[in-house]
Amino acid sequence: MVSELRASGQRIIDFTIGEPDIATPSHIIDDALAAMRGGDTHYTASAGTSTLRAAIADSLVREKEIPCKAENVVVGCGAKQLIFEAFAATLNAGDEVIVPAPYWVSYPDIVSLHGGRPVIVTCGEDVEFKLAPAVLKAAVTPRTRWLVLNTPNNPTGAVYSAQELAGLGEVLRSNPHVWVMTDEIYEYLCYEGTRAPSLIEVAPYLFQRALIINGMSKAYAMTGWRVGYAVGPKELIDVIVKLIGQSTTCASSIGQAAAVAALTGNQSCVAAAVDMYRARRDRMVEILSDAPGLEARPPAGAFYLYTSVAKLIGRRAPGGKEIKTDLDVALYFLEWAKVAVLDGSAYGLSPYLRLSFAASMEAVEEGSKAIVDACRALFEADVPKSVNS
Repeated sequence: MVSELRASGQRIIDFTIGEPDIATPSHIIDDALAAMRGGDTHYTASAGTSTLRAAIADSLVREKEIPCKAENVVVGCGAKQLIFEAFAATLNAGDEVIVPAPYWVSYPDIVSLHGGRPVIVTCGEDVEFKLAPAVLKAAVTPRTRWLVLNTPNNPTGAVYSAQELAGLGEVLRSNPHVWVMTDEIYEYLCYEGTRAPSLIEVAPYLFQRALIINGMSKAYAMTGWRVGYAVGPKELIDVIVKLIGQSTTCASSIGQAAAVAALTGNQSCVAAAVDMYRARRDRMVEILSDAPGLEARPPAGAFYLYTSVAKLIGRRAPGGKEIKTDLDVALYFLEWAKVAVLDGSAYGLSPYLRLSFAASMEAVEEGSKAIVDACRALFEADVPKSVNS
């Protein structure tokens, strides 16, 4: 619908984007250009270049004191590929994978593609969208193979504290048949401290049955370079490498050279990006606080607001259509306000909307004000159906 509206000449403000709207920092591009001119344009080992794997291992030892060597690292064509390959390597039909909701949309689907059964555990706003140890314990069965933990979280921006992670770690300690996949792709986009803590640095005893997923896309604005990495026990890493050797062969040599520059170079670009996102977050929350029916709360990480639209359900749009779901709200904002957002049903928890502030400040202000006007129109056009009845 967005494409059709734009093709017809309408201007749509896009709050659906899941990637930085800024360019890759220039020093990273410069090093990639130098690598290309130096002939670094060929296949690499399927596990990734030795230089990049060493840089990744060094960063985990230096920043998190995680006992990691280059042999514990595999590089892929983005973090998503490595999640896919990890489940391909480990899941048998009927194996269960615990996925806290709200979740990134691909987790359950990738589990299902490999014959596993996603076990969705709802973690609502009353618990700050976080998985509690007691809830995790109740979800574990003899068939549980993995827990997927994403912090900072997409779509909510929730960040687990070290204490919260320690509690989850103790549950996993008492269930040695359960592995944990910790997706840390947004770790540096954190507004309370320099980065989000990692489960494995808090509970290092889990390293031999854990897989850390990360990549260059979010912190370094490198989504198009397609470089992700996974860190875990050598036995699992070796199998993932074999699968990559029979699928994509290797990640781009040029992208890997750029990743080395990102990890080993000046990190001020990351701090500047966080400051920029924080300013956009605060402005979006400030404007949306005037929107009747919305409950916009500032996230602790990532670049998304996950806002309840429960108070909009049951109202009627100015044209008379009843708003029944969060998808209806998203379609109403698109049609009436010309702002594209994503419905919470896609992320496993309704009625919510995900709004990305990975957009210019101008777009944040204009789109947020248009949403405020659209919400006001709902309240002016109708009262909740339950009142009418």
